[in-house]
Amino acid sequence: MSPTSTPASTASLPDSGPIIWADTARASAFHAWLEQIAGAHQLQAHTLQMAAADAGFRRYFRLQSAHGSCIVMDAPPDKENCEPFVRIASLFAQAGLRVPEVLAWEQAQGFMLLSDLGTQTMLQALQSDAPPPAAALFTQAIDALVTLQLASQPGVLPVYDAAVLQRELALFPDWYIAQHRGITLDDTQRATLDKVFAQIVANNLEAPSVYVHRDFMPRNLMVGGEQLGVLDFQDALYGPITYDIACLTRDAFHSWEEDFVLDVTIRYWQKARKAGLPVGDDFGAFYRSVEWMGLQRHLKVAGIFARLTLRDGKPKYLADTPRFIAYIRATAGRYRELTPLLRLVDQIEGTQAAVGFAYGRM
Repeated sequence: MSPTSTPASTASLPDSGPIIWADTARASAFHAWLEQIAGAHQLQAHTLQMAAADAGFRRYFRLQSAHGSCIVMDAPPDKENCEPFVRIASLFAQAGLRVPEVLAWEQAQGFMLLSDLGTQTMLQALQSDAPPPAAALFTQAIDALVTLQLASQPGVLPVYDAAVLQRELALFPDWYIAQHRGITLDDTQRATLDKVFAQIVANNLEAPSVYVHRDFMPRNLMVGGEQLGVLDFQDALYGPITYDIACLTRDAFHSWEEDFVLDVTIRYWQKARKAGLPVGDDFGAFYRSVEWMGLQRHLKVAGIFARLTLRDGKPKYLADTPRFIAYIRATAGRYRELTPLLRLVDQIEGTQAAVGFAYGRM
């Protein structure tokens, strides 16, 4: 049971090269702040270099200190709100996860100094020339996920409710179909999509609620310790327990073989069940719920990747859209209730439906 060799796009790789500032005033403010905190944290400002950039407007730099390397976040406050990152970092650390420690925060400017969890993501490790055993890394990821979910309490994080699920699903017709494909749905097609979306949301909301990272995938997990480091958690909500395991096994930037996905999901289900998490006693029913949750995410991300290209000028993400369309078609082809969605996607993509194996087909 090994991962496929489908490569990740450049969207999964850290950005590198010279640090470029479009706003000279912001650059001056950044360097003034860095100089101000350098003494207290024994920073070596001359070692500053680009580390990564994400799908939003945040950028990350790495620099050395007397105690090792640190990460500096640049998050323009008019575009990014850092408060959830700081709050959820504390929450997840208390839960027992290995997350960046906030060492300094200039809230008004959106600058932050963080502990460094390493230079290699789980995805990069799995795609390296000498990758470690995938099963071992996924076991660590499962352990981290179960640890997070066991700490869950209602009323701490915003609820991943029907309104949020529907708003996310709307990204698919609004951005992928209308903007990227340039297709205007007729009344019948729109009614079909609305009905399927309602089914997806209802199915998703049947799952018990826990803390949901919302981007729990190998690109956001850091190797290099007994525990995987966890990044990019600022959008966490309280919602379906099926979401993060669907995210882990149906990666945005790499595809795994179906038997490997089944194996990882079974291992998670067994460990979660033993820990007392509400995953049920029927794996077939649980796997069906995971697939329907994954479908919601795939439709959402296809829309997000189109929006990143068309609105935000980040075309590299759109290169992975075929992966999400493949996920959508595969899941829609497995369940009779989703046949109308499969037909609609086939009309949009100019493809034909294929028959595939599904565990727990309903």
